[in-house]
Amino acid sequence: MNDIKILIVEDELLIARSLDRKLQDLGYTVVDIVSSGEAAIQSVEQLQPDLILMDIVIKGELDGIETAAIIHEKSTTPVIFVTAYADDDTLERAEKTGSYGYILKPFKEREINATIKIALAKHQEHLKTSKSLSILEAVNQDKSRILASVSHDLRNPLTTILTSTHLLKDYGQKFSQEKKDKHYERISGSVKKMNQLIEEVLVWSKTDLGKLSFKPSRLDAIAFCKNLIEEFKIIATPEHTLTLSTTEENIELISDEKLLLHILGNLLSNAIKYSPQGGTISLEISCDRQQVIFRIQDQGIGIPTDYQAQMFQPFERAINVGSISGTGLGLWIVKHSVDLHGGQISVDSVVGVGTTFTVTLPSGI
Repeated sequence: MNDIKILIVEDELLIARSLDRKLQDLGYTVVDIVSSGEAAIQSVEQLQPDLILMDIVIKGELDGIETAAIIHEKSTTPVIFVTAYADDDTLERAEKTGSYGYILKPFKEREINATIKIALAKHQEHLKTSKSLSILEAVNQDKSRILASVSHDLRNPLTTILTSTHLLKDYGQKFSQEKKDKHYERISGSVKKMNQLIEEVLVWSKTDLGKLSFKPSRLDAIAFCKNLIEEFKIIATPEHTLTLSTTEENIELISDEKLLLHILGNLLSNAIKYSPQGGTISLEISCDRQQVIFRIQDQGIGIPTDYQAQMFQPFERAINVGSISGTGLGLWIVKHSVDLHGGQISVDSVVGVGTTFTVTLPSGI
């Protein structure tokens, strides 16, 4: 016995009842019998059958072919025509509605069963193909969005590099060492921004292909964070103050260094980026039993409450970011990297006040 639900559209009551009995003997469930196109459309909306057996000549203003065409505008339910007419014009009209087959009157059980099975198999294949095409279209759209975003975001650091390079070339002999160092820092910071953008795209691509893996090793967390803070001081503006604090002398954990860099690097980068007025950005490290806890706090624009539920989804950006550039991949990469560690991430944020991200990872030691 199967669970296939069938709607019969037939205006001759004796034929409809005969067809109903045959279908029930074959193990199908007949959810309704109607005699007009209007009733068929209503029944499809209410009962959502898996298949429709549709007579071409039925009561009402619509014939079976016209009814099927209307149904297909709103539903993917396959239609098999039941008809005593097999002339070329009728068949051509029926084919244009995307029919899944025909059963000629008078019909036999074996013929009905075979036609239904073929129609259902074709329909499932059609659904799989449509789903695959939808996924492919979504992937292509994502790739287009990434390329557009990255192309746009690469322009600013490239412009900075070109400007500083030209100035150093043309006026370097007149610049003081302090001014030269400032331009070198601008170039270095711009290169780091470009590298981060490219890295985000590479990580997204690896994750999409299922190739992002977890390769743990023993790591000195405090030394790692000290180096990270020094690197980000180059990117930060003079209005930003970056601090590192810990109550421990030594904190070690088993971690994937590259993934940890994605986690803390993206959170620090966001803290700087979304604090356009400057302020203190702090990274605090602590340990609790067999967990290592990282807290990144800023005094930036904050994250709206209604956005926090989807902030770890790819390409999502809060409504209050304004013209601040970004791919919308950073927090998604952070969450995925935390998950690979078997850790947790939470956020506490108030718009206009600031944001604190707390990342908890098992120490593994």
